[in-house]
Amino acid sequence: MTEDREDAAVVVVFPVLRRPHRVRPLVESLEAATPEPHRTVFVATAGDDAMIEEIKLVSADWPIELEVLAPNRIGDYARKINHVLDITVEPFLFTGADDLDFHPGWIPAGLRHFDDPKIGVVGTQDLAPTTRARAGTHATHFFVRRRYAVDFGTIDARGKIFHDGYPHEYVDDELVETAKFRGAWSFAADSVVEHLHPSWGKAPSDPLYRAQSARMNSGRRVFARRRRLWTSR
Repeated sequence: MTEDREDAAVVVVFPVLRRPHRVRPLVESLEAATPEPHRTVFVATAGDDAMIEEIKLVSADWPIELEVLAPNRIGDYARKINHVLDITVEPFLFTGADDLDFHPGWIPAGLRHFDDPKIGVVGTQDLAPTTRARAGTHATHFFVRRRYAVDFGTIDARGKIFHDGYPHEYVDDELVETAKFRGAWSFAADSVVEHLHPSWGKAPSDPLYRAQSARMNSGRRVFARRRRLWTSR
């Protein structure tokens, strides 16, 4: 874990599904706030034709890449993030989403924490009005050091960033708690990647957001079962 932070490139990963209207504003936000070297990879689902077409249209204006994976109901977000870990080489990855707004300086503010070679996961400030996020004890989107993911991975699988057994929610909780357990967690309060979530009045709801409650009920059970892997050691 000895990468030169000043020369490092970041892969920004956007797992996406059925929100083609978010592609252009997302990329415009990223590019406006990010003069630093970075690579942008969208990961879509086969059959999500409107999304795939919009990504291709936007790629004519901005340097973005597209990967398409087969449909997968469980672990779709995690699987897409892990896929980009497998196919890229840059020393840092950022685990994004389609409902983000990037603020200037977010990359240097986040990468600064990797000056400590023990740090493998850095949470960003999403401006959510919740105690955990504001306090720096949790985050929803992260910088991850590649060597951390390759050498340590999830609590029970090297070479992964997220455990892919969650429907969606709770992948962040496991990543944070595992990194804390290993002494590899840090929080960048000044790396602002705003989460435009309808729960905070920052976006309209849609079918994916409305399915969150059911996904969380399922994910909570997975998390409770797996938590003993890092709390009982």
